Amino acid sequence: MAVFTEVSLPEAQALATRLGLGQVLALRGITSGIENTNYFLDADDGRGTRQWVLTLFERLTAEQLPFYLHLMKHLAGRGIPVPDPQADAGGEILHTVCGKPAAVVDKLAGGHQLAPSDHHCRQVGAMLARMHLAGADYPRQQPNLRGLAWWEETIPVVRPFLTGAQRELIDAELAYQLHLAASAGFQALPRGPVHADLFRDNVMFDGLPGHEKLTGFFDFYFAGVDTWLFDIAVCLNDWCIALDSGRLDEQRAEAFLSAYDGERALTHDEMRLLPALLRAGALRFWVSRLWDFHLPREASMLQAHDPSHFERVLRGRVNNPWHWLRREAAA
Repeated sequence: MAVFTEVSLPEAQALATRLGLGQVLALRGITSGIENTNYFLDADDGRGTRQWVLTLFERLTAEQLPFYLHLMKHLAGRGIPVPDPQADAGGEILHTVCGKPAAVVDKLAGGHQLAPSDHHCRQVGAMLARMHLAGADYPRQQPNLRGLAWWEETIPVVRPFLTGAQRELIDAELAYQLHLAASAGFQALPRGPVHADLFRDNVMFDGLPGHEKLTGFFDFYFAGVDTWLFDIAVCLNDWCIALDSGRLDEQRAEAFLSAYDGERALTHDEMRLLPALLRAGALRFWVSRLWDFHLPREASMLQAHDPSHFERVLRGRVNNPWHWLRREAAA
């Protein structure tokens, strides 16, 4: 992601030696994203060269990080394709580099699918359901740190940068989400660890065009315990929309949800509240992009996202709510 902290080769080598990764051959900053410092790290342990991802955490604390790192270990142990944090001789997976908490994980094979079809959406939907089920017995607890409480705290900070129409929209949506969160139906939604940021650039595919296979989910550093429906909504708002307009592509959304439902059947309340959670997912990323855009941190290669994209998505979800019914229920 954006490079906030410059890591030298000797500093990277010291960590690689401690983890038994071998000789560092190359260290390259990764430019995408805005939260952490990420590098590709190539190392040769005498059996060949492998590529790793070194992450320095710029906002998350050493007290918060075990939730994310051990969640990845938990999911990997249950067959979910996620990066595996590397341990030192003492079994520790949280390290320190340049005075910052850090982790090293294996790099997943393949690349991003930035123009997904039904074929890709089905795979993401099915794997997301498997991930939710695999994480259901994860013992550590941490709330979604970019959830409702954070929206309440952050919206007043970004509100001065908005136009009158934008303030009206963001205030009305926050009030709607607060009312929703207090409802019995929302309280009954199934919950557990969620990725909460599973966009197109956080999933890898490999294979020939048109036959790509999903090779993994990564970047779990927004994960937390929340409703599984929120995780679904975040995915639908990225994997199943037209990027130029924010319009929901119903065919891709149908493919995604049918595949998810085939692995873990959605409850009645989840199906009923999907339009409301699609709005919640859009609000979350509109608020965070407003914050990053108007109150940026200094960073080498920082690339803040355009907040207007998720304003369009939110308006679309409000003005054109989409309900999904199982095929057999609709027949």
